[in-house]
Amino acid sequence: MTDAEQPGAAEWVPRTLSLTRLRDAAHDCEGCELWRDSTQVVFSAGTARARLMLVGEQPGDREDRTGEPFVGPAGRLLDGALDAAGIRRADVYLTNAVKHFRHHTEERGKRRIHDNPSVAHIVACHPWLEAELAAVRPRVVVCLGATAGRAVLGRPVRVTTERGHVIAQPGPDIPSAVITVHPSALLRTRGDAGWDESFDALVRDLVTAREAASL
Repeated sequence: MTDAEQPGAAEWVPRTLSLTRLRDAAHDCEGCELWRDSTQVVFSAGTARARLMLVGEQPGDREDRTGEPFVGPAGRLLDGALDAAGIRRADVYLTNAVKHFRHHTEERGKRRIHDNPSVAHIVACHPWLEAELAAVRPRVVVCLGATAGRAVLGRPVRVTTERGHVIAQPGPDIPSAVITVHPSALLRTRGDAGWDESFDALVRDLVTAREAASL
């Protein structure tokens, strides 16, 4: 992967605090090579007045096809966890650390398989996340998984040891942050022993974030 393939998103990010303009501009972004194999950019959903911002990893197959974040299986699980935590989806801002779907296609089929974004992809896309944080100015950012945690906090994150408590002032546009698991991690263990406890732990983390944001 060359520097020419990943110039970074900064030149496509407008100097504005308007989410509408940010969302429109993101469709032209070629800050890394992922735009070539994606159906479209998947930017965000939610209001600029949200006190609580949820940051995931990247769009999945369903999100890439619809252009909306968290509308696939992981999104439905997240909706259930938000509901259990007493949080309305309409009251939060949803986005991802990386805005295009990184994947490969099965050798003998058309099914697209999720690939984790690299650190280079997180860095290339970070100007969008910075602009979103400046536009929304949430009270609390929930990092859904290690990729989101790295993008938001600017360092490697260990979800198992850092989750579930409020991290105060991790950045200039982030008064507080809470780390938790990505809902896709729970999907992979659905039906296993301990799944209910894992789901309940996600709900508790979301409650912690809700209370910190005074929702």
